Amino acid sequence: MKTTLSWLKSHLDTEAPLAELVERLVMLGHDVDSVADRGAALAPFITARVVSAEPHPNADRLRVCVVDTGSGEVQVVCGAPNARAGMIGVFGPAGVTIPKTGAVLNESTIRGVVSRGMLMSGYELALSDDHDGIIELPPDTPVGVRYARIAGLDDPVIDIKVTPNRADCLGVRGLARDLAASGLGALKPLDTSPVGGRFRSPIALHIEEPAACPLFLGRHIRGLRNGPSPDWLKNRLESIGLRPISALVDITNFLTYDLNRPLHVFDAAKLKGGLTVRFARAGERLAALNGRDYTLDPEITAIADGNGVQSLGGVIGGEPTGCTEATTEVFVEAALFDPVRTAATGRRLEIASDARYRFERGVDPDFVGPGLEIATWLILELCGGEPSEIVAAGAAPEWRRHYVLRAGRIASLGGADVPLDEAGTVLDALGFAVERRGGDVAVTPPSWRGDIVGEADLVEEVLRVKGYDAIPAVPLGRDTVVSRPAIDARRRRLELVRRSLAARGLVEAVAFSFVSAKAAEAFGGGDARLRLVNPISADLAVMRPSLLPTLVEAAQRNADRGVADIALFELGPLYRDDTPEGQATAAAGLRAGHTGPRDWRARPGAVDLFLAKEDALAALAAAGAPVEGVQTAADPPAWYHPGRAGSLRLGPAVLGHFGELHPDLLDAFGVNGPVAAFEVFLDAVPAPRSGRARPPLQLSVFQPVERDFAFIVDRAVPAENLLRAARGVERRLVTEIRLFDVYEGAGLPDGKKSLAIAVTLQPQDATLTDAEIEAFSQRLVAAVEKATGGVLRG
Repeated sequence: MKTTLSWLKSHLDTEAPLAELVERLVMLGHDVDSVADRGAALAPFITARVVSAEPHPNADRLRVCVVDTGSGEVQVVCGAPNARAGMIGVFGPAGVTIPKTGAVLNESTIRGVVSRGMLMSGYELALSDDHDGIIELPPDTPVGVRYARIAGLDDPVIDIKVTPNRADCLGVRGLARDLAASGLGALKPLDTSPVGGRFRSPIALHIEEPAACPLFLGRHIRGLRNGPSPDWLKNRLESIGLRPISALVDITNFLTYDLNRPLHVFDAAKLKGGLTVRFARAGERLAALNGRDYTLDPEITAIADGNGVQSLGGVIGGEPTGCTEATTEVFVEAALFDPVRTAATGRRLEIASDARYRFERGVDPDFVGPGLEIATWLILELCGGEPSEIVAAGAAPEWRRHYVLRAGRIASLGGADVPLDEAGTVLDALGFAVERRGGDVAVTPPSWRGDIVGEADLVEEVLRVKGYDAIPAVPLGRDTVVSRPAIDARRRRLELVRRSLAARGLVEAVAFSFVSAKAAEAFGGGDARLRLVNPISADLAVMRPSLLPTLVEAAQRNADRGVADIALFELGPLYRDDTPEGQATAAAGLRAGHTGPRDWRARPGAVDLFLAKEDALAALAAAGAPVEGVQTAADPPAWYHPGRAGSLRLGPAVLGHFGELHPDLLDAFGVNGPVAAFEVFLDAVPAPRSGRARPPLQLSVFQPVERDFAFIVDRAVPAENLLRAARGVERRLVTEIRLFDVYEGAGLPDGKKSLAIAVTLQPQDATLTDAEIEAFSQRLVAAVEKATGGVLRG
């Protein structure tokens, strides 16, 4: 939401400086994103009169102009077709920076003639797309003054991120009302005097679907002339980034931002019969004002005449009935549209409009009529014409809600002691109806505050106007008992997993828990129950079934920017269904490209499933899983590469998956492989059993012993089986068992392979004797041969 300082002051009578207004907006709960001084870049440019404009002696399309800058005359070479003697334009002296290009304007010689400056176009000043001619100012414009002041461009622009609950502040008047309530000026009265109708409107209104549009007002105006808007209106629209089109269109855009009252104007001569609000019929189409053609369905609220759909309620108008310079009669629409259906229509058709943005958040149900009256006054003032009586269909929904603010609730909920009389004064200034009833206050929120739904909201209103900084800081007393630790076992587990993965070189990513429907389906999701009713965008429309889609998209974005070798991880929720039990906490990671940068000593390898498995096991170990007992199964989900992935199980429980992602999936996301990933489900990790935990390793003064063993086993035997059998021998003595060699080939029987392991023994009580080492070796060999059917390699 943007406004200029002067625009804000058209509703707020105040002498407060800009800095104080901005600070107060922030304290009232409005996030001021930026304050831009448009006049700063235009400060060097001044108004100047062209004294003479003679043809260039060496160029047919150039003129040599002598320009009066108010402090002297300067020679300028100009190629604009409208440069002529007597006109007043905008002059930039040598040495200024051109706003559009950022280039410094230097004194130069053009075809043998010296040019000591430039007459500027709107394009060069970054004010418009017009670069066919230079700016022409009115003949009575003073010479030698700053152009920014003459054009009203020295007016700072305030950009505010309006929170979703404060739809009333999507109009400048809503912001002014908040500031006035805080004591920073007075809200100026708004003239909503009715305009008398001079004839009966030939266009009737009908509502077939009151749930989609409870109220529809309209007025026919004939005999008008649609031309350019006056400068004040153009300047206000341009100041917030809108392009002036024509007086009729500009009026509707202006009222949308000024009063948060979206309107639409039909060219009445192009309508056939009356207008009906109904659901669109399957297959109907609309050529919209944005130049696109849309196919409609019965879920869309349409406004139709005898020729078919002419507008989408609360979203966008149609081109066939749009206003042009030839328009002489219009029908002005002011209506209420259902927020949910309006949002759904915009999402389905991918239309983002100012009207949709406001209707889906809720507009003032009691301001439909006054908004139409103000629009009528403006049209008559700028375009002339004769208005009809207002025609109406439906009725405004009941918006009055009544709440009680009890004594002491501001202190108990907000921590500040504000007397009820003072709280009532604050609420009254915000437009609430306040009535004292005994020791309490009865409050009725105004029609524009649909976000007020209870006593707690009333407390919030009082505190934000009084100032959150007025809430005293109260330290906890010495006898305060904390009912639960600040960090529980679950959060400690998550932090350990986070640190473990970061230590392995992965960078943490934080993403939304929403993904596109396409991404969800690619990872086994897309359940209709997990689709959002009102998503931020179509790309964030479904609760994610896995953490991997957002990591794959992050890898793709990094690769597009030249970072192909990347390692990312995320901790967060995933959603299997719409029940609380269907939400699970997971840790997922992804490695793409190579394991490191190019190096003359060793060529980095490509990422693979073994690296992903190491990451997954490290995360499980940090979460407290007994990784020695975790089994690997060759049954990964479909989005992994067949034959290059697996699952991690502890008995019947699936703890996670790992492996290279499927090439088809990578193609769908536009990612070059290989990409190795893992996902472990932290909620599935069992809590450690009391008394069964392995004692922590201690430093020992006795010499460790390392022995190597090689076993010949069938080629189909997983190395994991051998390692599990070896780890089951003398757990308190063995500190590490590691597979270091796999061999197949000459010297071994067909169908066999050799698996070699290194075993480290760490005594705690005494140095191991040869006999003790030999006895351990025999027990280990026997256990492995029994578990794998293999034999010790000689």
